[in-house]
Amino acid sequence: MKFFSDPVLEAMATRRSVSKVGPETPSDAEIAELLAAVTPVADHKALRPWRLILLRGDDRARLGAALDAAAGTEREPGELNPKPFRAELLIAVVASPKPHPKVPEWEQHATAAGAAHLLELALWQTGWGVMWRSGLLANAPEVRAVHGLAESEHLMGWLYVGSIDESFRARMRESNRPALDPQQFLGRMPR
Repeated sequence: MKFFSDPVLEAMATRRSVSKVGPETPSDAEIAELLAAVTPVADHKALRPWRLILLRGDDRARLGAALDAAAGTEREPGELNPKPFRAELLIAVVASPKPHPKVPEWEQHATAAGAAHLLELALWQTGWGVMWRSGLLANAPEVRAVHGLAESEHLMGWLYVGSIDESFRARMRESNRPALDPQQFLGRMPR
């Protein structure tokens, strides 16, 4: 499926959320390299009101325990919350607003979301599958504490990152899924 001759526009048009990712993941160094494509995100007054937390290995078990504590879920000894184990790498996206008289907090949250989406695109373009997940418990006290969030910060969810199964890639190549009609998103100011 080819929409555009420009590779950036093509990556944007063909990006898909991958709900089931494989076990291979980019290294921390690869993610740091991809951040060069993320840091130019639209950012009024260049406040950089976001940060990322990489969760691998036992960090996922700690997140699962925090989610269970927040939900009041009790498990059998040795049983783990399976949700954080749907990927080997989770990237927590944190909105970290800075006080500024000309940049409201909501705008800084939008910048953090923009940075996360640019990272999704960068990961997608380099061959990784990504699913942005959140949930009602993302900012529960137990979950905030395990991420070490400051009072002013907001956890916007996690990017679940991993390899893409070849059969999924083949289905995407063969897909006839039409692009959304852009006209539904365009309008004019009322007179």
